[in-house]
Amino acid sequence: MTATLLAADTELARLEKAVAAVSANLVELDQNPDRQELGQARLSGRTAAAWAEASEALTRLWQGHRLLGDVIARARALRGQRRMSDTDRAAYTHEVLGPSITLSTATVPLAQRGLLGSGQVSTTCTPAELLAAMEASFNTAVAVVTGAAEAWRRGMPAAAEVADSLLRVRDLTRHAGAGGLAAEADRLLGEADRLLGDLTGTLAADPLGADLSGLDRARALIARADAERTSAAELQASLASRLRAARTVAAELDTAQRAADASRDAVAGRFPDHQIITVRGSDPRPELAAIDALAAAGHWALISPRLSAWNRQARERLATLRAAQSRNAGLLAERNELRGRLDAFRAKALSRGLGEDPRLGPLAETARDALFQAPCDLAAARAAVDAYQDALSATIAAREAR
Repeated sequence: MTATLLAADTELARLEKAVAAVSANLVELDQNPDRQELGQARLSGRTAAAWAEASEALTRLWQGHRLLGDVIARARALRGQRRMSDTDRAAYTHEVLGPSITLSTATVPLAQRGLLGSGQVSTTCTPAELLAAMEASFNTAVAVVTGAAEAWRRGMPAAAEVADSLLRVRDLTRHAGAGGLAAEADRLLGEADRLLGDLTGTLAADPLGADLSGLDRARALIARADAERTSAAELQASLASRLRAARTVAAELDTAQRAADASRDAVAGRFPDHQIITVRGSDPRPELAAIDALAAAGHWALISPRLSAWNRQARERLATLRAAQSRNAGLLAERNELRGRLDAFRAKALSRGLGEDPRLGPLAETARDALFQAPCDLAAARAAVDAYQDALSATIAAREAR
């Protein structure tokens, strides 16, 4: 085997592995919720311009994926021949190592051609060059998606928290009665509301161009409004209500913790440890007991910031516990669904007289072993069930075609 042929074989193997990775990453990017949100939203400003560039990059990526797939198919067809002529070898090495990919073809106007000039000019590149260009396009698309997602992840919850604060203070202000203090609080809240509305609109349509410092200005206005209308009695009543709500959240934490622990115990040993979610970190409930102690001692002014921080921490942990319980329960549900599918396919095989088929039997046994071993590799089990399903469908189709 010549050095050139060996180099082509090595490059072809690299290209096949790269195209498989490209395919998986493009599908994951295409299904990414933030990418889909960008594709559906009415964008403006920096984000609209960046997304237009990213969309073009995605189009180039899918085109490049198709072109690389075509090259690999042609190369494999040449390499798979029992005997390769010199012409075949040259064609094969050209496909893999040479400028075998035509990126574009442009027509040269007659007025710009010489007598011996061609009517068309093609832009070509090697598969390796196309792959490098695709890497840059992928980075461009991912940067826009992750940048917008980060802005949304940081901005939307923060804006919602500010909006909740505004609604709470506005509700308390309405109960403060008429007068200069209430009117001033209303003015400040109206200014905060306009600022928050503008920022929220910008964040939705142009996350890359949103200035989140506006949230700090809105918070400052709300804080001033709160100070205008707040009295010690109102503060105490408000915090007492928030404490009652926090105790409800604490009860939900108890329930969620037990459910998460039960779901973890149910899957322990049945699936690989890295797939089982165990929630760690500090429990926020003792902090609530300390806040209750402050309330009992009448130190209401010290409670508000601690209670706000507690609520954020508690709700984050509650979401984490519920997600862990759902994830762990999902492992069993997915395994049971695969077992049900396998049973249905085996019943179908028996009904078609294929229960003893020499090709289907080992595939069914492999799938069954994968589903009933511990720990259970769900990816391998699903692949085994899919392989049995495909083989069964192909066998039935072949028999019906006779």
